[in-house]
Amino acid sequence: MAPATSTGRQAAKNPAVKRAINTDSDSSPSTADASPAGSPRPSASSTSLSSMASDAEAKPTNYGKLLDTYGNEFKVPDFTIKDIRDAIPKHCYERSYVRSMSYVFRDMVLLATTFYIWHNYVTPEMIPSKAVRVALWGVYSFAQGLFGTGLWVLAHECGHGAFSPSQRFNNIVGWVLHSSLLVPYFSWQMSHSKHHKATGNMERDMVFVPRTREQQASRIGKLAHELAELTEETPIYTLIHLLGQQLIGWPNYLMTNVTGHNYHERQREGRGKGKKNGYGGGVNHFDPRSPLYENKDAWLVVMSDIGIALAGSALFYLGQRFGWANMAVWYFLPYLWVNHWLVAITFLQHTDPSLPHYTADQWNFVRGAAATIDREFGFIGRHLLHGIIETHVLHHYVSTIPFYNADEATEAIKPVMGEHYRSDTREGPIGFIKAMWKSARWCQWVEPSEGAVDGGKGVLFFRNRNGLGTRPMKIAPQ
Repeated sequence: MAPATSTGRQAAKNPAVKRAINTDSDSSPSTADASPAGSPRPSASSTSLSSMASDAEAKPTNYGKLLDTYGNEFKVPDFTIKDIRDAIPKHCYERSYVRSMSYVFRDMVLLATTFYIWHNYVTPEMIPSKAVRVALWGVYSFAQGLFGTGLWVLAHECGHGAFSPSQRFNNIVGWVLHSSLLVPYFSWQMSHSKHHKATGNMERDMVFVPRTREQQASRIGKLAHELAELTEETPIYTLIHLLGQQLIGWPNYLMTNVTGHNYHERQREGRGKGKKNGYGGGVNHFDPRSPLYENKDAWLVVMSDIGIALAGSALFYLGQRFGWANMAVWYFLPYLWVNHWLVAITFLQHTDPSLPHYTADQWNFVRGAAATIDREFGFIGRHLLHGIIETHVLHHYVSTIPFYNADEATEAIKPVMGEHYRSDTREGPIGFIKAMWKSARWCQWVEPSEGAVDGGKGVLFFRNRNGLGTRPMKIAPQ
């Protein structure tokens, strides 16, 4: 499968757009200096707009022949962040208090109405058949999970400053919404911001850092040169791995940073000394001393924990008042659905056989943001989940554009990105679900292309032991 592409370039200069750049608290490089925890290695591409605008041309090199997992030849992006921002119509940057809050109220009404209907009408008196009631409450948990995910996405908009022009208002709304979903708002906001500043960087990304060939071999007790010779994994193993990822992936990430980078010793304030990912490693989203943060931001972690504590107290009261069996159905099963969608969405935004990753010396902001992919989830994705699946590439370039303007902005940047714009929209929602299985089978570790030379050895692509797509390199035993 070749990714969908478009061609051409637009570079209209727009003062209003330039003013909007300065409001982007997440993807703007001007904030990177304030994030030592997310920047263990200084990079010109993370310190100023001018350096980011020119960084794509700052590393001329011979790459050799680069092949993605599908076998398509890959060219390193050559456009700049300025090209991207100039192409976006200025009105796309505008944020509305009223419009954004209307979506919050809409999602809350959906949650409340669904609860009212099921609580009052899906009862033994109204529906004598227990099997039918169980099935209907299953529908309830699925629907509430979607509505809850919609609120989660709106809180995510708050964290990026895309919800309204006031960051204080954004933080109040986001803290309330995320806390109610047991998400540490400020803690995750800060680590997520650093993910945006280092997407696709093998040493700095805070969310999805794939295993290298050596790490994959070590994980299964093999040597790196043996991976190309191993028989394929069984489908049941893949299924078990996926189920575990979808069930506990989100809380596991919050508590252990399991999929983020593990270079915490480089934290410039010394907070990462002796700390590593994993349980008991001291790297999580709840400890003010975590190396994910800076000393000055410890109080924000505490505020996040207070939000979780308040939400947990409310849930405990409700459980004592109405019974834990009821709370399991009313809240905790939908909560598991929310976690599932979050992991699925994030995994598939950053994992695809067409996507590269970069070593620190070959990474820059433009290349990293292009190492993402848009997908399609139909009515659910565009209306209930507020387009987070369909417009993620644009979101990585300018995260302060509100979701209701993201479709137009995405169309505007496609001519600039050309062949580097990635999307997989075939089969809509069914294709999205299939992509989870496909990515789990095709995308197991990353390594350089066999034909890579010089800088090309720092451009890494997914490979697998299942005989799918481009074969792993054959390397001599050490």
